[in-house]
Amino acid sequence: MKAEKSFELTGHSNPIFSLELSQKPNILFSGGNDKGLVEWSLSKQTFIKVMFPVQASIYAIHCPAGFPLMFAGLRSGDVLVFDFLQQKIVATLKCHSKPIFDIQSVSSKQELLVASEDGRVSVWNLNTLQLLHTIQVSDDTVRSIGISPNNTQVAFACRDSTIKVYHLEDYAFISALQGHTLAVFSVQYTPDNRYLISGSRDAQIKLWNVQTLELAQNIPAHMFAVNHVLAHPTQPYFASASMDKSIKIWGLNDFKLYKIISREKGYDSHALSVNKLAWNGNQLLSTSDDKRIMAWEIEF
Repeated sequence: MKAEKSFELTGHSNPIFSLELSQKPNILFSGGNDKGLVEWSLSKQTFIKVMFPVQASIYAIHCPAGFPLMFAGLRSGDVLVFDFLQQKIVATLKCHSKPIFDIQSVSSKQELLVASEDGRVSVWNLNTLQLLHTIQVSDDTVRSIGISPNNTQVAFACRDSTIKVYHLEDYAFISALQGHTLAVFSVQYTPDNRYLISGSRDAQIKLWNVQTLELAQNIPAHMFAVNHVLAHPTQPYFASASMDKSIKIWGLNDFKLYKIISREKGYDSHALSVNKLAWNGNQLLSTSDDKRIMAWEIEF
């Protein structure tokens, strides 16, 4: 496996916490401690514009497929709704008073899920933007939302070190997966629905069997917290981003480490905690507390 840095995007003046590909090809959005949400061109490798100003840090950005909308989750607990057709913020979703850490959508139900530090997940209708339910998932922060590719399960990564799994149809509780020893920061189902991948502050990555919800593999993955885990959309690999400033790529079939992208390995890589990843085909995008976005061409 080869990894080569192709370009980087600079312009943020504070740490970046969120990356999201637009519904339009080769457009990327980013947000963090700056006072605005930024649009970038990946094809031209340049800054396009600040989409809109914000009054609080952006911790989550989501662009639901099939809807001309973008959602930005703020540290204040608000979720801003930007309409691409009207080119303006058309609504603010108000349910939480503590930071929003993740936003995902369920295409089959046309619902939006919002996870907060208050331990709740709010469920919204994507068409009407009306609040449908709130789920009290934990007494503490919900950091990440994973939705199974067949739209039957949803998993929530919790600060209490558990992963709570629910039926997606009616949000009935299924199980609490226990094994991590510190806060779980990231969860994602693999595209083939074999595994649920979790990354934690305990520096471990765990892969859980989706059918049995039993632990299939534990990987002592990083030196410090695993901030994000992200499966490749088509290849049997997944990437992890860590507070230890490195990005690692792992095999889903053999759980082996295939690539380390870090300064120690000779790459012109991130100088501080790597916070978020995005796959744009075989291009891996990463962002960091170092205020930079980097693009890596991965050859499998």
